[in-house]
Amino acid sequence: MSELTFIQLITDYGVGDPAFGEVIQKLQILRPGVYINPTSVPSFNTIATGFWTAQYALVNPSPDMIIYTNTAPRKDNKESRIENEGESLVYALLKNGMKVVGVNAGYSFSFIKQEMKALCKVKVANKGSQFRSRDFFPEAVVGIAQDDGKYIGEKLNISDIPDVPDGRIAWVDGYGNIKTTVRQSAMGKYKSGQPVLVTLGNMKRTAWYSDGTFDVMEGELAFAPGSSGGKDRFMELFLRGLSAWKELGKPSGEETLTVEQFDV
Repeated sequence: MSELTFIQLITDYGVGDPAFGEVIQKLQILRPGVYINPTSVPSFNTIATGFWTAQYALVNPSPDMIIYTNTAPRKDNKESRIENEGESLVYALLKNGMKVVGVNAGYSFSFIKQEMKALCKVKVANKGSQFRSRDFFPEAVVGIAQDDGKYIGEKLNISDIPDVPDGRIAWVDGYGNIKTTVRQSAMGKYKSGQPVLVTLGNMKRTAWYSDGTFDVMEGELAFAPGSSGGKDRFMELFLRGLSAWKELGKPSGEETLTVEQFDV
């Protein structure tokens, strides 16, 4: 039986929301002494949920850790909900041994799709509470972390998980750097130091493409590989000394962006 000492909790509760406190309290009642690291993503933002799920699962993974995600926009069915039923809870076992339990909504599992060894439904109540992530799901999370097979349901097709959407905002960090879903490998036709035209919503800006070897001057916008994404890193927009997010009109989460050859 696996020893559970660490839970990465990723949800769209607001920063400082007591909902975090309630879920953490329930998890620690079920597993006294467990360390829980809460990550708050924007409301209903499944791209950010999936982005951080992959980052935690694939970069410095720990065998005594499980990832528990809950971003449930309830968009799987636009009709009225019976007893607050929402998207179902699923379990993914990754090739590196990491376990992820979370609500199967939007792109929450997309960023780990290629790393999945198995994907299964979780046997747990899915309706009857407005706060499923506190009232029902923690028992399954702790049970699966400790190899309790009673929570593992039927196998699901990994191919049904949507692919990572291309050209979207994944995250905006505290410095205003914009992490995107564009992979470094997709930028093969560009040369480091080349200007590119970036479009975000109604905003268009010239940025300097970098493969990681080109430095930009302070105040210049760069499109360069960031610190996330593993071997094939995700590209970031950053404005040295300032906020790229503010410069580009404070775009909302999951916004679409395009990067094109600069027409001189």
